[in-house]
Amino acid sequence: QLQLVESGGGLVQPGGSLRLSCVGSGFTSDSWTIGWFRQVPGKAREGVSCIKSSGSTNYADSVKGRFTISRDNNKNTVYLQMNSLKPEDTAIYYCAATPRRTLVCLMRGSYDVWGQGTQVTVSS
Repeated sequence: QLQLVESGGGLVQPGGSLRLSCVGSGFTSDSWTIGWFRQVPGKAREGVSCIKSSGSTNYADSVKGRFTISRDNNKNTVYLQMNSLKPEDTAIYYCAATPRRTLVCLMRGSYDVWGQGTQVTVSS
């Protein structure tokens, strides 16, 4: 059974950092594209970052220079390092996976498997 499990969310002050983890099971994630998305109540889920099997990465403009996506293939895990966090980064963060090689990496509809989400709250 294909499954993704996120962890690492929590409460952090503005300017702080968090590292989210996304662990895959039932598939070998190094051959899949993994994306991170976030959603706040009443708004659409938006793409934050993604990493393809080639290692190429994409970031939303709102997080460029602050967030870094990476993967550890030995652990079947993708990370999202979030630095210089702002209150507007507050959201539920989801990871998603797809075996497709040709896709719009930050588009929600490109993905086939989703995790349950982890809450990130940035507040003083």
